[in-house]
Amino acid sequence: MKKNILFFLIIFLTLNMQAQNKELPYYQIPDYPEDYSSGNVAARMIDGLGFRYYWSTEGLSPKDLEYKTSEDGRTIMETLWHIYGMSEMIKNAPTATPNVRPTDFPDYSYEELRKKTLENFEAASNLMKGKQASDFEDFKVIFQRGEKQTPFPYWNMINGMLSDCIYHSGQITMMRRASGNPINPKVSVFNGRLRE
Repeated sequence: MKKNILFFLIIFLTLNMQAQNKELPYYQIPDYPEDYSSGNVAARMIDGLGFRYYWSTEGLSPKDLEYKTSEDGRTIMETLWHIYGMSEMIKNAPTATPNVRPTDFPDYSYEELRKKTLENFEAASNLMKGKQASDFEDFKVIFQRGEKQTPFPYWNMINGMLSDCIYHSGQITMMRRASGNPINPKVSVFNGRLRE
């Protein structure tokens, strides 16, 4: 009897966790748009990043979060904070919202940080969808320190923060494998889904 109760409790908790995870953006990549407009292509890049980030950060343990490959390297948790900061910039660029320096982020837990980062990617993607090439003239990466603002075109976002976040998501995948907790082997980044 106790074994049956324990078994059903484990099943319930597992299903509950899976249901909660599906509520976060990027459990799977959204359906692709009908056309290849500039905004849709940029949004799809962000969606691909969101999917990679979702699965590279899914189910990290406290041991994983403290793991780093070398004494002077970043821990996974420090890498998550770095990606979060860039996700704010990715979200801000389509509205030309300045990124104020120095940055003072709230003290989020791992779960909150992950959720906020995924929500930033989703918001950025939604801001890009349907935009045309001419709209990109108004998209700016703006750094602000005091009263001084330094603007950059969206091109810098593509080779800067977007590419950097993809790079760091891959680092997390590698570090968690080295820590003994590899990502779900059913993840298909090509299809943006879990394989059956």
